[in-house]
Amino acid sequence: MGQKVSRSDFEWVYTEEPHASRRKLILEKHPQIKKLFGHDPNFKWVAGAMVLTQILALFVVKDLTWTWLFVVAYCFGGIINHSLMLAVHEISHNLAFGHSRPMHNRILGFVCNLPIGLPMSISFKKYHLEHHRYQGDETIDTDIPTLLEARLFDTTFGKFFWVCLQPFFYIFRPLVINPKPPTRLEIINTIVQLTFNAVVAYFLGWKPLAYLLIGSILAMGLHPVAGHFISEHYMFAKGFETYSYYGPLNWITFNVGYHNEHHDFPAVPGSRLPEVKRIAKEFYDTMPQHTSWTRVLYDFIMDPSVGPYARVKRRQRGLAT
Repeated sequence: MGQKVSRSDFEWVYTEEPHASRRKLILEKHPQIKKLFGHDPNFKWVAGAMVLTQILALFVVKDLTWTWLFVVAYCFGGIINHSLMLAVHEISHNLAFGHSRPMHNRILGFVCNLPIGLPMSISFKKYHLEHHRYQGDETIDTDIPTLLEARLFDTTFGKFFWVCLQPFFYIFRPLVINPKPPTRLEIINTIVQLTFNAVVAYFLGWKPLAYLLIGSILAMGLHPVAGHFISEHYMFAKGFETYSYYGPLNWITFNVGYHNEHHDFPAVPGSRLPEVKRIAKEFYDTMPQHTSWTRVLYDFIMDPSVGPYARVKRRQRGLAT
């Protein structure tokens, strides 16, 4: 099964998450960053173009062999779908239309969700905002692997399979750690998505629908763009629980690699996060950072000091505090 990981437990800490305090320090020194707050008016056009690209691609992939369909789904469609997942991430912070037009954001989320194949835009928002507010909380932050995951996938080969199975853990982990009743918008999201899927299957056949679903799943697993799942919060350097990546894949992922900057300033759209780093470089240049998401995946699998246990956790303090 390969080399066993050296950790036998998570990294338990008893301090607050670091981003709120760093945000205060940065704003005291660089108050001009507040001018970067607000929605990105160009975002909706970029996201809409990606949705349109995937819809047009359906007319091409319907005639492909299954082998070529998998290749195209991994190398092309999956990348666009992953970008759309990160568009949903931007939308969850109301960065498409601003906080004054929440339903505009939710509707665009439904649209960006369509090529992904699985209804997730509303559910993602519900859990993701808690990840920001309660980073590391043992029961609220569903971004952290369960104890069962950490114990089962604690070898080199185990971590390889865990990376491949990441999409399923992201889908089902919240239902185990922090289940919530579905909201009205989640039901609407599901109806809209299933209707779109049915229309695709009815008029174009099952292959185009499979192309969308397979691409989404493959690009969340052992895929370069999925490296951000691990690079963001897995502890590669002791004492640091969030990491940024400043490489070229940010161009197709709405700068999600600027992750310290994003957690420090979630009100700043991805397109302006490089400006946050430029202004407050003395805060960010000295922190550990990643240079390659592919290298992150390799190191996560091969390095025995890193694995599902390599996450900072905090004892639950409850939503009411």
